[in-house]
Amino acid sequence: MDYEKLYFDENEKPLDRIVSDGGFCGIFRTIACVGDSLSSGEFEVKLQNGTAYLDMFDYSWGQYIARAAGCKVYNFSRGGMTAKEYCDGYAAAMSFWNTEKAAQAYIIALGANDLFGLRQPVGDLSDVCDEDYHKNTDNFAGRYCEIIQRYKEISPDAKFFLLTMPKDDVPEDSDRAKLLAAQGELMHKIAAHFSNCYVIDLHEYMPVQDEKYKERFYLEGHLNACGYMFTAQVVMSYIDYIIRHNIKDFRRASFINTAYADSKLEK
Repeated sequence: MDYEKLYFDENEKPLDRIVSDGGFCGIFRTIACVGDSLSSGEFEVKLQNGTAYLDMFDYSWGQYIARAAGCKVYNFSRGGMTAKEYCDGYAAAMSFWNTEKAAQAYIIALGANDLFGLRQPVGDLSDVCDEDYHKNTDNFAGRYCEIIQRYKEISPDAKFFLLTMPKDDVPEDSDRAKLLAAQGELMHKIAAHFSNCYVIDLHEYMPVQDEKYKERFYLEGHLNACGYMFTAQVVMSYIDYIIRHNIKDFRRASFINTAYADSKLEK
C-alpha cells in the first residue's frame, strides 16, 4: 500500500477525490454549520397562493455529513440568514453562542443574502478590530469576522472552514459575477488573517451553476434533495483534502474543547 500516493499526492487538487464516508472529516466529533437556506436544507415549493420556503434540516448538507461521517452536526442556520442578523440577535436567541454547543469545527457559509439581498458592502480586513469585535464595521467583512471572533472565544482551538460561493452561468463582467468573486477573495484574506482557518473554495472548484446543473440539482430557486447530498459530498471531500494536505495542523484535533487542548496547556 502506497499511502503517500493514496493520501498525500502533492499534485492532487480539491475534489479530485470524492468521499462518501466523510473521509478525514470524521475526525471531528462536533461540527457547527453557520449559514443560510442552503445550509438549512431549504426547499422551495410553488403553491397556488404563492411560494413556500421550508427549512428541512434533515436534508441539509450538514446532516448528510453527520450521517456519513458519524459525527454530531449543529445547524446554526436559517433561510434568509445574513451575518448581520446572526450577530444582531438571532444567534443569541437560538442559544448558538451557548458554550455547551462549542464545536470542534465550524463551517461558515454566508454571503448570498448579505450581498444580494441586504446589499451590504463587502468590506475588507481593515473593517475588523482584532482586539474588540464590537468595533468591527457594520458590513459583510466586519460581521462575518465577528462570528469567527466570537466562536474563537467559545472554542479557542476549533478549526474554521469558510465557503466561497460557486460561479453562476452569468457574464464575468456582470455585477453578480464580480460580487461572487469579491466574496471569494475576502474568504481567502480572512483565512490568512485568523489562525486555524481554511477556505473551501467552491468558486474555484465547484461546477458552474448552469442550466444543466440546475436541471439536475435544483428545485425552483433552491437545491433539491440530490443537490443537498451532492453538496455534502463536495464539502466533506474538500475538508478531507484540506486535512490530508495540512496533516500536521490536525494532529491534536481530538483534544479540541478538552482539558488537553493547546490553549489549556502551559507553554
